[in-house]
Amino acid sequence: MISPRSREFTVLFRNKLFITPTLATVIGTFVVVTAAAILIVQAITSANVVRQLGGGLVDLGMDTAESAFVEQLHAVTETANYTRASWALGELTFDDPDLLVTFIYGALAPQDRVSFMVMVDAQGIGVDVDRGDAEGDLLGGEVDLAAEIPSLVPVTEKAAGQKEPFWSEPLYMPGRKHTYFIYAQPLYEGESYRGALMIGMSLERISDMTWNISTDDIIIFLMKQDSHEIVAHPLLYENFEDLSADSPLLHVSQISDLFLSDYAEMEKINNADYDIADNLDLHTGYDRDGEKRFIIVDQESESLKGLPARIGVHFPAEFLDQPLQTLLIAIVVGLGLLLVSLLGAILLARRIARPVRRAALAAKEVADLKLDEVEPLPPSVIRELDDLAKGFNAMVGGLTAFNRYVPRTLVQKLLSEGRAEAPPEDREVAVLFTDIAGFTAASEGMSASQTAAFVNHHLSLLGAEITRQGGTIDKYIGDSVMAFWGAPDHLENPAEQAARAALGMAEAIQRDNETRQERGEPPVRIRVGVHMGPLVVGDIGAPERVNYTVIGDTVNAAARLESLGKEIDDSAEVMILVSGDVAKNLGADFKQEEIGPQKVKGKAEPIDVVRLLPPPDPASRHSS
Repeated sequence: MISPRSREFTVLFRNKLFITPTLATVIGTFVVVTAAAILIVQAITSANVVRQLGGGLVDLGMDTAESAFVEQLHAVTETANYTRASWALGELTFDDPDLLVTFIYGALAPQDRVSFMVMVDAQGIGVDVDRGDAEGDLLGGEVDLAAEIPSLVPVTEKAAGQKEPFWSEPLYMPGRKHTYFIYAQPLYEGESYRGALMIGMSLERISDMTWNISTDDIIIFLMKQDSHEIVAHPLLYENFEDLSADSPLLHVSQISDLFLSDYAEMEKINNADYDIADNLDLHTGYDRDGEKRFIIVDQESESLKGLPARIGVHFPAEFLDQPLQTLLIAIVVGLGLLLVSLLGAILLARRIARPVRRAALAAKEVADLKLDEVEPLPPSVIRELDDLAKGFNAMVGGLTAFNRYVPRTLVQKLLSEGRAEAPPEDREVAVLFTDIAGFTAASEGMSASQTAAFVNHHLSLLGAEITRQGGTIDKYIGDSVMAFWGAPDHLENPAEQAARAALGMAEAIQRDNETRQERGEPPVRIRVGVHMGPLVVGDIGAPERVNYTVIGDTVNAAARLESLGKEIDDSAEVMILVSGDVAKNLGADFKQEEIGPQKVKGKAEPIDVVRLLPPPDPASRHSS
């Protein structure tokens, strides 16, 4: 019978958490949260740093390339400004061609990226100094544009209409079979147009600039403003023969750079992905070897002194991707370490939980008083767990010794009812006494150890039947047993269970005697007395030592019934005598033999005595 308190405990226990998953979850959660937070912060911070670094490198590279062009273009614009100033001061005049040629010689000599300089008056008459052969020797003399260089006439016509210098559109000069950009500086006297200085830069010489600042991996080029036409490229010289008046510039798809030639079809990338400035166009594609590359083109290169071109560069993708890939690898490694940490946390939790769980299971067995099933707790490297194991093992050792002297069933029943003590109370209890007939004479031929072994074996047989029928063993008195039913647990019919225990004892003795006879030993004969009545039951004794027992006349009557057995039939193998109070509470399946009223010692009135006989069906002896 399970008490309400035990049932409540069982329900609560089922709702409890198990230590291993709980520890693993708690420790693992702390590890995951901590490591993940660090990893996320590190990843975000590193990603921002990597992107900013990549964007900074791109900006720096573009600025460096731009500076290389600006340096050359600055020389051109400064030459034009100086010429205009000299003209305004009257230091130069179209009336002295030799002076003009000498002046232009000096201006052109240091500018190796300039192809020619022409200075003409409003009628297109003036001087021309050209960087001639491949050695760069300067050639100069007088010139008539309309007759000798008609391609430049439209430039002078535009110069006659404005005072500010300007770069021309790409101009293909048939006589030179090449394309040029012309920087024109109008020359005025007051409001009157007097002529112009024209400084020509060929695609070849501009491309030389890109060749000088490019590397095997990084290719610098110039692309015409608002167009996909190429102004300068390290490999453009391979396509100069394709230039013409109709195509002064080549489309990007026409050049020898097989990667850049696919620019128009390339995927455009979001600048924010690499923290690239908004004024740059970022594209990506794959070269003929399947290697990924990036192309960055300035949307408008304002620092090129008005040259209608924009700077571009293409380079291996690893220049930008490698830091991100490295970061990705670091994140993967971090996640791997996080997983290892999580597994470590689980293993640690299991390592910590194993001895605790083992102690919990052992404690449960101790609570059930199954001390013989409790395995000693092993030592631990953790001091607290090691102290727990030592203390627990010592406790189990003490309880094992204590359990030899206190009935386990009694303690279990008290615990099941939620009681640690049992104050005396009145109960209707059935009491049973047993005794071995002729034990004194039988033990005279035994040694002390043989006597102890015989008694222990005999009492274990009887005790097993008492326990099987829910009885409480009060005490062992030599070779005798005193037991009772109806306390501490409440029974509807304690007499029936006491009677069934007595019949079970008879069967156990009969089987044991068969074994003894096979060994040539004499049979054991016992007497059993059972009586039921009101008793005082509970903790009886001094404060420092008590026994849970029963006291009252019912105990004496049960003992007298056991003694009466030798008068009824001294030769019986098992003699079971019960009082009439017990017999009237037994069912029809109990075989009874009426003995009648008997006078017993200590009782003024005779007791109705009934002898119990084993039933025809032995199996019924174990029914309840």
